[in-house]
Amino acid sequence: MKRWLVPMTALLVVLSAGAEFLHASTLTVFILSAITIIPLAGFMGRSTEAIAAHAGARVGGLLSATFGNAVELIIGVLALQNGLTALVKASITGSILGNLLFVLGVSFVVGGIRHPIQRFNIRAARSNASMLLLSVGVAFVVPAFFTTGTSQTSMGLSVVVAVVAFILYILGLFFALFTHRNLFAHIDQVAKDSEHEEETWRLWPAIGMLLLTTVVVSFESEWLVGSLKQVGEQLGWSEVFMGVVVVAIVGNAAEHASAVLMAWKNRMDLSLEIAVGSSLQVAMFVAPVLFAVSLIFGHPMPLLFSRPELASMGAAVLLVAVLMMDGESNWLEGTLAVGAYLVMAVGFYTLPAF
Repeated sequence: MKRWLVPMTALLVVLSAGAEFLHASTLTVFILSAITIIPLAGFMGRSTEAIAAHAGARVGGLLSATFGNAVELIIGVLALQNGLTALVKASITGSILGNLLFVLGVSFVVGGIRHPIQRFNIRAARSNASMLLLSVGVAFVVPAFFTTGTSQTSMGLSVVVAVVAFILYILGLFFALFTHRNLFAHIDQVAKDSEHEEETWRLWPAIGMLLLTTVVVSFESEWLVGSLKQVGEQLGWSEVFMGVVVVAIVGNAAEHASAVLMAWKNRMDLSLEIAVGSSLQVAMFVAPVLFAVSLIFGHPMPLLFSRPELASMGAAVLLVAVLMMDGESNWLEGTLAVGAYLVMAVGFYTLPAF
């Protein structure tokens, strides 16, 4: 990790805190807190990887899976506390779309510019594609056609969706980390090679960095969430658009950069695992957890999405499944994915504002 990132991040934290406590404009607070969260998320990810490396393969895998979307969880929890359920649901949609289409697409383009044809493990890709079709296609899309419109029915279906998705997520981890580790051994090796290229953090400094960045991200996320509604009203952005595009990008920016960097280095297995694996975590872990949190806060968030959200997620999953089918990628396939994401983002932009 570049040495200049530490002082730059510290400066951003000071600036965003100053903007909040000196009562700067809402837009200024929003922009500074959003920018500050991005490098902080990178430090959280790096410290989690370092702890995972010291903890061993299986415990490390569980740790990485649990903390992989920590920033998004923190933002989601704080938004639910403020009653922004539509925005949180939209951020779930945005994370899935962003990882599957934008991140994967940019990775294909960047990697394809340097390497005309890039190859990845087709068995692992098919396994991830199957999980995606199940988590998004079955868990999110199908239940929407069975609801009668009553809140009681919606909540009942949401409970079933959350429980089934979470159980399948645990089973997927068991599959990847225990019973069928050989399918993903190549990804582990690539990840280890990447770690050896950079200085490995010691255990206790990594734990300290994780705790520190988690606390700071919590404050930054609180300031971000507190400014979202007013900024949306000022700019004429809908709650759904802010969740799908703005919040999703802020929460996943550090992971996005890692996936693109791995593609540039021709490590497509790891790039795919970051992009597609993050989407799976959002659909099968983050969404059920946020649903449970919404019940605790008294702002129930049914896991039943709007038609634009369902259509976008369904199309994204099908497109990515087709792109991964042959175990190869090139820059043209990447442009198709990025183009699809831009069309969907513009579509969400046209929705009514707050």
